[in-house]
Amino acid sequence: MTDLTRRFMLKATGAIGASLVSAGACVAAATAQESDASSSGAVRAAPNAQLTTYLFLNSDEAAFVEAAVARLIPEDDQWPGALTAGVPNYIDKQLAGAWGVGERLYRSGPWRPGTPAQGYQLPFTPAELFRTSIDAINKELAQAGTPFSTMSSEQQDAYLARLETGGKDLGGVPSNVFFEHLWECTIEGFFSDPVYGGNRDMVAWRMIGFPGAYASYYDLVDQHGIKINRAPMSIGEGPHGGMHLNPDIPAKLP
Repeated sequence: MTDLTRRFMLKATGAIGASLVSAGACVAAATAQESDASSSGAVRAAPNAQLTTYLFLNSDEAAFVEAAVARLIPEDDQWPGALTAGVPNYIDKQLAGAWGVGERLYRSGPWRPGTPAQGYQLPFTPAELFRTSIDAINKELAQAGTPFSTMSSEQQDAYLARLETGGKDLGGVPSNVFFEHLWECTIEGFFSDPVYGGNRDMVAWRMIGFPGAYASYYDLVDQHGIKINRAPMSIGEGPHGGMHLNPDIPAKLP
């Protein structure tokens, strides 16, 4: 998949996706439990991006996720890509929260191969799936002497394409299943409301012309076929601007 194809696809589908993806499959994590593996408090920054303190991802995992999403939604000469838009921060917060620990997953087995129509059939929570898969990938590439984050863009694209094709076992997770989760969360993080940690500065909404979460369109209800030309608004944006997160909403199981 070329950069042009990715960017065209995002622009073509983003207007629909943005209206559907608020938390999407990844439920918001405003405050989240910390993983033992991230006790070092890894802090990383993308070029021209804000510092990110990861709650779940350790430094090696964060390096892979940052490099991977940068190839899945790359920047171009007009718009930043997933990395600058804060998608790794979005993914990290979801993995550290209720979605990551499988709050709504049935987890009593039996664990048997299912058909595509039966959906997800693995015993892993999303957090376990990401951690297991990335650990297997990092170990494999470390043995080869070429970590994913140090590969050229062409090598990274080829490796991600092999994951997408499937046939590789990542510690019990089929590589195509991991790629599907990574891709879906990347799309969600890029197009979801900024209160969930991604879509920094509403860059994706500005790119596709999505107005965001305006509470009322009363002034436009009787007008048809016009373009809404105004800055997007977040669901967490107050009347005077700024994001307002509610610290009393838990993002982990009791």
